[in-house]
Amino acid sequence: MAEKPVEMNGRWYARSLSEVDREIARQASICNVQVLDPGVIERVLKNDASVCGSANPVAFAKLRNTLMMHYRIRDQAVADIGETATRQLVEAVVDDLRKTIGDRLGGTPASKG
Repeated sequence: MAEKPVEMNGRWYARSLSEVDREIARQASICNVQVLDPGVIERVLKNDASVCGSANPVAFAKLRNTLMMHYRIRDQAVADIGETATRQLVEAVVDDLRKTIGDRLGGTPASKG
């Protein structure tokens, strides 16, 4: 049986979000920004570099642009595969990043129960 378009789209969005979010984590690490702490993403999107623990204007600009790309892809995913599936993809990507990067992203990992 052929794969359903929603499943194909889901895999594409999962791969795209994973790649974009890895780059966000990379740039956030360079700038020493805990992007998952409350309010930090909004401040980065508003171009507030005071959230950085290390000054690096080039990395901060890349971080901001990549965050905007994440939201663009996420909005497209919601339109194509739905809000629930998109939320699950984003949660899975963040969980994978936490396993790789640890607590450098900030925030608190969701409790597994």
